[in-house]
Amino acid sequence: QVHLVESGGGSVQAGGSLRLSCAASGGIFSNYFMAWYRQAPGKQRELVAHITTDGGTTNYADSAKGRFAISRDNAKNTVYLQMNSLKPEDTAVYYCAAGPNFYVYNTWGQGTQVTVSS
Repeated sequence: QVHLVESGGGSVQAGGSLRLSCAASGGIFSNYFMAWYRQAPGKQRELVAHITTDGGTTNYADSAKGRFAISRDNAKNTVYLQMNSLKPEDTAVYYCAAGPNFYVYNTWGQGTQVTVSS
């Protein structure tokens, strides 16, 4: 079972950028499809972006298109989420997730808080 640890969260003003990282251990990272989810207070967890095992295909929530970019480095067992042009509505706990296919994610990190102030 892969173990996931997120980092890179923090507080930023609107329009700023953050880069989240998720380091994986305990499994064969390149076998896992990876995703970033987020959960804002009082809201359901939502998929932000996901990526195939080789990084060749990515997909984004409409709210993230054009501003966020997911990538992975299989040599470093790490997946990233570059977030630009951040908005207050991006404020949430961001979770890294791993799964057996592009649509199922069943292993989760502990989350990292992102706060965007106006």
